[in-house]
Amino acid sequence: MTTPDDECSVDELATWLAHRLPGDRRYLLGIAGPPAAGKSTLSERLALALTQREGVAAQIAPMDGFHMTSQRLSDVGALDRKGEPDTFDVDGFVTALAALRSVRAGVVVRWPAFDRVLDDPVPEAITFAHQRVAVVEGNYLLLRQSGWSEVRDLLDEVWYLDADDTVLERRLLDRHLAGGRTPERAKAKVADSDMVNARLVASTREHADVVLRESQGAYVLLGHRT
Repeated sequence: MTTPDDECSVDELATWLAHRLPGDRRYLLGIAGPPAAGKSTLSERLALALTQREGVAAQIAPMDGFHMTSQRLSDVGALDRKGEPDTFDVDGFVTALAALRSVRAGVVVRWPAFDRVLDDPVPEAITFAHQRVAVVEGNYLLLRQSGWSEVRDLLDEVWYLDADDTVLERRLLDRHLAGGRTPERAKAKVADSDMVNARLVASTREHADVVLRESQGAYVLLGHRT
């Protein structure tokens, strides 16, 4: 995996990453990209391959755990904008990343998850202790806005997962319909919020260390900083 346009399996990506890990601390790998690009799937497959194939314990640290609660957003009239940058607890996210990076092996760090059924975060649902790799997955890891700009400095590297707008729109619509929205509300959410977020995230792509695109279960390497 040394030149653009190589097609890599997840196993190959895991091997490539495992051979570059430092031996003295936990490595924080960011997986960024627009909503519905497939970040969660890549993160889960990569963490599994690192753990089972490479013998490198890895676990996902989802940014979505730092969503503000639906009740809090409703109280300030921002529930319809859920998922936009200012609807996250970015200060809490930065603090948790710093802890995940700095504590010695064996010290427990708790991390929140996000329950798509409840549509709300679940505090302290994930436990880190001996994992050598934390796969930090989220839309805004490369965003250079107040608060968010601190995130990149806490990550060792960031991979950006790209996808066509048509793919994103279809997946997002299906997601909202499955979540109980009417077709009209689902379409409005995609057009007025999700794709606006996607374009914002796309503007951060140039700051990634690696750019990938999923292709029939494999990943095409579109760009790589040497």
